[in-house]
Amino acid sequence: MPIKASISGIRGTIDDSDGLRPDLISQYVLAYGTWLLNGFDYNLSVILARDSRPSGELITNIIKGTLNYLGINVLDLGLITTPTAEIAVEELNAQGAIIITASHNPSNWNALKLLNEKGEFLNSSSMTEVLDIFTNKKFHKGANIAVKNKVVDNFYSIHIKKILELKTVSKEIIKKANFKVVVDGINSVGGPAAVELLEALGVNSIIKINCDNSGNFAHNPEPLAENLTDLCATVKREKADLGLALDPDGDRLAIVCEDASFLGEEYTLVAVSDYILSQSSSKNTVSNLSSSRALADLTNKYNGQHFFAKVGEINVVEKMKEEGAIIGGEGNGGVIYPELHYGRDALVGVALFLNYLAILDKPCSFLKDYLPKYYLMKSKIELKKDDNIESVFKKVKASFSDAQINEEDGLKLDFKSSWIHLRFSNTEPIIRLYIEGKSKQVCTDLFKKVTNIIEK
Repeated sequence: MPIKASISGIRGTIDDSDGLRPDLISQYVLAYGTWLLNGFDYNLSVILARDSRPSGELITNIIKGTLNYLGINVLDLGLITTPTAEIAVEELNAQGAIIITASHNPSNWNALKLLNEKGEFLNSSSMTEVLDIFTNKKFHKGANIAVKNKVVDNFYSIHIKKILELKTVSKEIIKKANFKVVVDGINSVGGPAAVELLEALGVNSIIKINCDNSGNFAHNPEPLAENLTDLCATVKREKADLGLALDPDGDRLAIVCEDASFLGEEYTLVAVSDYILSQSSSKNTVSNLSSSRALADLTNKYNGQHFFAKVGEINVVEKMKEEGAIIGGEGNGGVIYPELHYGRDALVGVALFLNYLAILDKPCSFLKDYLPKYYLMKSKIELKKDDNIESVFKKVKASFSDAQINEEDGLKLDFKSSWIHLRFSNTEPIIRLYIEGKSKQVCTDLFKKVTNIIEK
């Protein structure tokens, strides 16, 4: 699979000749390192972290050697979640980070997520600069100096300590609720991290499935209902209060209710936001254009303002800063809580959700009726080499003349109680199709109409 370079990172498959080959990895790292050196005139340190994929150690060695060639020190956090590495950048006074993870993609994929000195993803402008350096091979020369590499063990303790210090997280309240929780960590870094957090929060009954760091993904790693049948069955069998599913690098969280029904990744952010909005005088929220309207409805209930941003973590982060949002994120289970840091974080999502559930003193399934109700359908359209995306979008737009049109990020068609969003993926050579409405039937009808237009 050809490499896909975007604000979401440098992503590709390991087992293809046009994928993430060692020479290309090194050149992308040279470009990123050169970009850093162009911006800082002092001794540089870069965080290095990875999820549990089999290719991670090999890529780590390539990156470490390449950065050292440029005279850049490496602070190696090893196997650790993406949000933990994001927090580490400022905590360890680093000037950037490379996180080796392809998030929700299968194990034969990997990627380099590139961060700035704030522990945030590179924005579009910065990423364009890096890719320009890569394309034109304008790399810095080797530094020929001694570097100071360092291995940093168990940075989870810092991450968890900062979560426990949040005013919106109470260990006493969570412990008193006496939750029984099942964790599905897809055999990557999110599982052990979530278990360590739950123990620190006083949760004494934790059932672990797929929670080693082997990198042998037990199922498709995207935390969707169809991939979490084992988690649902375990929650029901063990009579647990809820189940938690994390993606391979621990920045996305999906929740299963006590009755084995899927609360869903979309409602992770919605539920947590309901709690935060009820506790704060600030009421603004942000989510991306492909996320449920439920958050906007909820924000309006609290007399706040909701804003949509282009898809991509850094786009949401920049919009949150611009609008002073108290909370935000993406409908893929990515909660961004600025009180901790500006990044999607499954661990803070777990802590806030448990605190919320404990205060409500209701079963998790109660939220399915309590929170604004929508049905969201997600699909992928594979692209052929001769596909003209603009032509596809133009035909769809012409067929829905009654829609409010937004072309900020692909094509979004807004109706009174439903919407359609078509956009080119940041991470795969596909068109992502999202449709939301008040019922499954509404979404199904819109889906048939859209796909028929595209097929023709």
